[in-house]
Formats: sequence, C-alpha cells, structure tokens
Amino acid sequence: MPTDCISFKQTGYFSSLICDYLDEKPELQAFYNQFPKLENFKAQIEEKQLSFQIQSRIVLAESLKKQYQNIETSEASLKNIESLKSTNTFTITTGHQLNLFTGPLYFLYKIVSTINLSNQLKEHYPDYNFVPIYWMATEDHDFEEINYFNFKGKKVHWNKDANGAVGELTTQGLEAVFNLFSLEIGNTKNAEYLKKLFKDAYLSHDNLTDATRFLANELFKNYGLVIIDGNDFDLKTQFIPFMEDELLNQTAFKNVSATNQQINKLSNYGIQVNPREINLFYLKENLRERIVFEDTIYKVLNTNITWSKREIQKELLEHPEHFSPNVVMRPLYQEVILPNLCYIGGGGELAYWFQLKQFFNTVKVPFPVLLLRNSVLIQSERQSKKLQNLNISKEDIFLKRNSFINKKVRDISNIDIDFSEQKAVIKLQFENLYKLAEQTDKSFLGAVKAQEVKQIKGLEALEKRLLKAQKRKLSDQVSRMIDIQNDLFPNGSLQERTTNFSEFYLEYGNELIPKLINSLQPLRKEFLILNF
Repeated sequence: MPTDCISFKQTGYFSSLICDYLDEKPELQAFYNQFPKLENFKAQIEEKQLSFQIQSRIVLAESLKKQYQNIETSEASLKNIESLKSTNTFTITTGHQLNLFTGPLYFLYKIVSTINLSNQLKEHYPDYNFVPIYWMATEDHDFEEINYFNFKGKKVHWNKDANGAVGELTTQGLEAVFNLFSLEIGNTKNAEYLKKLFKDAYLSHDNLTDATRFLANELFKNYGLVIIDGNDFDLKTQFIPFMEDELLNQTAFKNVSATNQQINKLSNYGIQVNPREINLFYLKENLRERIVFEDTIYKVLNTNITWSKREIQKELLEHPEHFSPNVVMRPLYQEVILPNLCYIGGGGELAYWFQLKQFFNTVKVPFPVLLLRNSVLIQSERQSKKLQNLNISKEDIFLKRNSFINKKVRDISNIDIDFSEQKAVIKLQFENLYKLAEQTDKSFLGAVKAQEVKQIKGLEALEKRLLKAQKRKLSDQVSRMIDIQNDLFPNGSLQERTTNFSEFYLEYGNELIPKLINSLQPLRKEFLILNF
C-alpha cells in the first residue's frame, strides 16, 4: 500500500510550539520529561514502577471489570485488563470526547497510535506488557462540541437540551438521527454494517458513556484496547488526597500560573489553558458546576450548595464521585490511577500538558512521555491520479487556498508572473538614492522612502492584476485544482479534523482499520499521506 510523508512543519497546520517540540528545541526541555524515543521509555518505566503501588493496580483492574461487565469483551482486552495487576504492566493512553459516532477521523488515529505504540514497545521491551487505553471524557459538559458529525459535507446533528456531564446523557432522540443517517448512506453491505453499528451503540444503550464504550470496543476490541471511564467511585477514592490538596492549598493554580509566566517569556507560543484557584467541578445528575472559595465558604456556582472547610472535606471523603477534575486536574487524575508511561494527543492537548510539568513535580507524580498523535491524509486511487495529472505535489496540496492557486497558476503559465527580480532591482536602486540623500540633505530621506513604497506597491498591484487575468485564462485548470483540494481538505481544513470515519468505511469497509494499523508509525514524527 503506497504511503508518503510530509513534515508537520511543512503542512502549515501545526503551531510553532508543536514544531519546536518535535525539533527538540532546548528551551522547551523544562516543560516535559522524556522525549518520545524508543530508548527513552526504559527510564520512564523505571520511574513509574517506583511510584505505582500494587493496590492501585488491583483497584484499577477490578473497576475496569465492573465497567466491562455488560459488554462483549475480546480475549485480548480481558487479558490486558487482568495484566494490569502485574508490576511489569504499563499503559499507553489517549483520551477523547464522547463525540457522536466518533466525530472527526482523528478519533481513530489517536487510538491506532496508542495500539501501535503499545505493540512497538512490547517488541523493544519484551519483559514488560503495554496496554493501550482510551480514556473516555465522560465528565465533560460541552454538549455543543460533541452532538454532531460530518458526512459528505452535511452535518448530522443531535438536537437535545443537555446539562451536566455528557456521559450521563440519555440517548433519547438518537433514533431520529439514525433514521436520517440511514437515508444518507444507502444500502450497500458496508452501509448496512454502519447502520447496525450506530443502532447497536446508540439505540441499545441508555446513556452516552455506555454507547461510546460499545462503539469504541466494537471497532478496536480485536487489538486489545481497554476503555476507561474515570467517573468511578473506586478510582476517584484514590484521588482524594490530591483533590483535598486542591481544595485547601490551590497547588495547581500556583504551579501552573508560574509555568505560564515561564512560557510567556519564551516566545509567542501562547497559553492553552488558564488555571482556576480551584480546578474541580461538583458533579451530580444534570449538574457540573465549578467549586469556588469565597469568604471562608466553599460554593458551587449557580446553585445554593455551600460547605464549610470541614463539611467539604467530609463530602469529599464520603462521595469522591461528586468531584470532577477540570482540564488542569484531569491529567493528574489519569496519571494517579493508571500505571501510565505516555499520553498521546493532538497539538492542542500537548500544549496544555506542557503547562503541567512543574505541578506534577510538586505533587510528586511522574510526568508521562508526551507524543503527538499520528496525522493522516487519506487519498483514493482516483484522487492520487488526479493530483499526478495536474502536477500537484504533496507540498502544494497542503498550501492554503490562495497560496495554492497562485503557485500553481505561476507553475503552469507560459509567462512569468513573478516580479521578485524587479522588486529587488528597485530596492537596489533606492539604496543608492538613500546614500545620495544622506550626503546632500537628510530631509529628503522621507521622500525617497515614500517613492520606493509607491513603486513597490505599483509593481505588486500589476502582479496581482496579471495573475488574476491568467487565472481567468486558465479557469478550467484552476477549477479542477480547487476541486481536488476541496475533496482532500473539506472547508479548507485538514480532512482528519472534519470528516467522519463512516465516509471511508462506506468505501473500504473492514479494510479501513487494519490498513491504519499497518501504516501508522507513532514515533515517526511525520504527517502520513495514505493512498488507498
């Protein structure tokens, strides 16, 4: 199966922070632990082994068994769950929201990256076991981010009033979504499988957590994937000391704020998340609201719920499941309850993980390896041939629309519409005029500058007019180039950030996931172009 790659930097879709991280820029080394190289995992294993207790392993394995008790589980996944009790077993984790029908394609790429890294580590470190984990973000409360998926340019939308944690939402109303989707995809063999998958996931389960667990398990159970719901009494019981510290001492706020100041001094990276003074929510049915501390009283925003210091400590001890970590605390929760070595995420996720290293050091929890998930552009054989016929390179196709069209029009034109040389000549001529003005009357420097700007702008305007005229002349070729870029970059965005897996399953069926498993290389640090 033909594949090609392009560097993340060349795509133009990844931040300078992520590109600098991949380049191992020294100024970023303070914000992570081990860089994701195969040989660095030995030190990560040793560090985690010293900190993770056998009792935590037993609680984890037993909690997972309970979570899996109503789902058909593969032998590979059951074996992985049981192996978590062993001191030589570690996890590789990715996390994702409970997007309707998986949401965008990169849901698959995250999980495949996690499975493949686990297998690669097993080959390199045969004395240890490595379990791929998908952490379901069941406690998120932003329903608008997850209540749709895109299919062939249309948004398949779940209309529902929603409050509280999304994992507890009932699946009522999804029958209408199923009926609409069924009409769109037709009646082929692959379409019938997609209908069954949607129906079995969402119409046969009462809440979004159970539906998503079923869906992810159905897609990846043969690869030993283990799916975890952190909204669990026994698991949160282990996190009580850290949540109590958060309520009483504002440790996360102090440390992350200090790290943010360091990041701001470095470059124009920007800050992904800003910590709250208390980074916990209060969680009950149809309720997930921030906890704040005001006038010696703990309060739940937008409610009448209040506690004294002693009362909230009692509530935490008796009902840890009522406390929900936010984006700042959730990574710590994950690393406390899992024997985890590596977190695999997108660029935005890694950006906020970089803000947490000092916080982890303070609370004495090992900081995981941070790995950018695999990114993929899937091209059909027809699309690949079209790109070849139009002489569009892999570098060309990733350009933003205007840059792409301008470059290709210049490439295929029989006249040169690039005035760079003329501009350089003008700049050289004006350098001599500047020297002349310096020697005669410096007050003329402004006039010389104004004239230079005027002439450069005139050339640029002429260049744009000629380019526009040439686009009209080559309108047929331009139209075909725009069409192929639209196919591969829907709405001017990366395919993986918009398109749902169902479009590709409809065409490639049960070959889709095995081909991804065979092609994605998590440690390669390049954007994959995959030709089907």
